Amino acid sequence: MKSFIFLFVILFFAFNSGCNGQYNDFVRTGADMLLSAPNRYVKGAKLGIVTNHTAILRDGSHLVDSLIKIDGVSITALFGPEHGIRGDNADGKIISHGKDQKTGIPVFSLYGENRKPTPEMLGNIDILIFDIQDVGARFYTYISTLYYAIEAASENHKKIIILDRPNPIGGIQVEGSVLEDAHRSFVGITKLPIRHGMTVGELSLYFKDEIEIKTGNKTELIVIRMEGWKRDYYFDQCGLPWVKPSPNMTDLETAIVYPGLCLIEGTNISEGRGTNTPFLKIGAPYIKSSDLISSLNNFKNDGLEYLPAEFIPEEIPGMAVNPKYKSQRCYGIEIVIKDRKQFRPVELGVKIISTIAKLYPNDFLFRENSIVRLYGSRGLSDSVREQDSPESIFKSWDQGLIYFNELRRKYLIYE
Repeated sequence: MKSFIFLFVILFFAFNSGCNGQYNDFVRTGADMLLSAPNRYVKGAKLGIVTNHTAILRDGSHLVDSLIKIDGVSITALFGPEHGIRGDNADGKIISHGKDQKTGIPVFSLYGENRKPTPEMLGNIDILIFDIQDVGARFYTYISTLYYAIEAASENHKKIIILDRPNPIGGIQVEGSVLEDAHRSFVGITKLPIRHGMTVGELSLYFKDEIEIKTGNKTELIVIRMEGWKRDYYFDQCGLPWVKPSPNMTDLETAIVYPGLCLIEGTNISEGRGTNTPFLKIGAPYIKSSDLISSLNNFKNDGLEYLPAEFIPEEIPGMAVNPKYKSQRCYGIEIVIKDRKQFRPVELGVKIISTIAKLYPNDFLFRENSIVRLYGSRGLSDSVREQDSPESIFKSWDQGLIYFNELRRKYLIYE
């Protein structure tokens, strides 16, 4: 009996530990909190739900599948973001309206002809619900869909409920350039730094205020907050299952590097799409791994290690369509995170781009429109062409980050 109790205790703490060995209480998402008291929020209402495959409850069921079983709740429409309701469409693929295969509920695509729900789409709903897992980077399009959902609710006098979920890369570090108004797009919906350090619930309060200032319309918005989440938690400290938010966001390590390594998409360097480890490996046919690693090691590289990498990008159904350097051998680096709390992904992205531009001036190219959209200004491409140091580029973020950190303080709802 004693041995059984000892084994139970060991397994319990192992299961409930983050990778740093700290025990943390289970986190209950906004969706779980809603389902614990549905009468309080949605009883008798016709619901429209902006969601996808990430809206998983603690018991493993999907939000829609659980809500639809509640007497007095009617789900009249679903709204799917990039990658679709079931999350199986490749990045950038245009999605049409249709029906959810499992429930038969009409699905309106918000990644096709429309990016924002129309009055007609909202005509048969009382409450709009948003439940999608974000990854903590400005250019992840799910938060742009959040912005437009709030704007549509405001314009059409609909209540909107935001079901909060963890920022998987923590809610403390804020990093990178703040978007300039002239470069707003679907991968940069408003004035945020690249790594914003907020949950979707916190972002929704910020977006609500901005939309009300812009339009003069009041918005009835409720955030159902999480229980148990703290700002310094990474996703693996929450006791929640990792569900790939998008086809190339394969695990937490990928999410941690993504805010910086996504900038590689704005260049002619492969960001690793077409492999099973996108963003953790980068390279190109013209790069020599040893030279790149040697040059990067001249910088202070807290919390990471570089390994030489060799890979051949290929199309992967539902994950990568026509990747850069398809069927060509690429050489570069693999990124190994040693201390994620010291690691600064946006700084790393800038170091890599700046270093490769200097090592291979006759081969390296920016994809100008792409890098400006991702970075949020022309600052990165202009600075790299001028051969400014990465440290001077980091310094250029200071004023914007001071402004943003002061602004975001009033929207933070967790300690």
